[in-house]
Amino acid sequence: MELAAGRLPRPQYAAQPIGRRRISVAGPMAVALPGSDTLAASLVPVGKAPSLWDNRRISHSIAHVMTRPDTHQIIETQSAPAAIGAYSQAVRAGQTVYISGQIPLDPATGQLVEGGIETQIAQVFDNLAAVATAAGATLGHAVKLTIYLTDMDDFGAVNKVMEAKLGTPYPARAAVGVAALPKGARVEADAVLVLG
Repeated sequence: MELAAGRLPRPQYAAQPIGRRRISVAGPMAVALPGSDTLAASLVPVGKAPSLWDNRRISHSIAHVMTRPDTHQIIETQSAPAAIGAYSQAVRAGQTVYISGQIPLDPATGQLVEGGIETQIAQVFDNLAAVATAAGATLGHAVKLTIYLTDMDDFGAVNKVMEAKLGTPYPARAAVGVAALPKGARVEADAVLVLG
């Protein structure tokens, strides 16, 4: 193979469909297109590809590069509120479960629970526990919680409910003051669990 001075050979790639869409780019990679819930393609050299791959010209229009979906398990349950946006209730990757933020929605009605801040916080932890159960775990597997509060004066109520809902040792935790939460909730929490 002859090379022009200062230029690398450019192999050709073809999209081998492993999802619902076909794409092609100049370089070996797997990509997911916006709005796609599956991996779009795995690119392989076509014909007599040179041993040096030129990856410098990967399309800039491809914004979402992700790992293979078979490494993820999507967790869904009707015992917790359905997702109200473009996200899953939880995703399990290996032995780690990432639970999306839960607000104090009643799973049966999809409405905020009535009552004060302690009632709302208790519902948030009930929702987290329901998703954890669907993942084959409990909140005892939580290693990290993030609590979002519209009023940091409610922090004492968070401690009170956590002491009632969780056993010691408690997971790591962060509390973040925010201006607003979905549906006018006063509290939201997400969790990271490690199984095993």
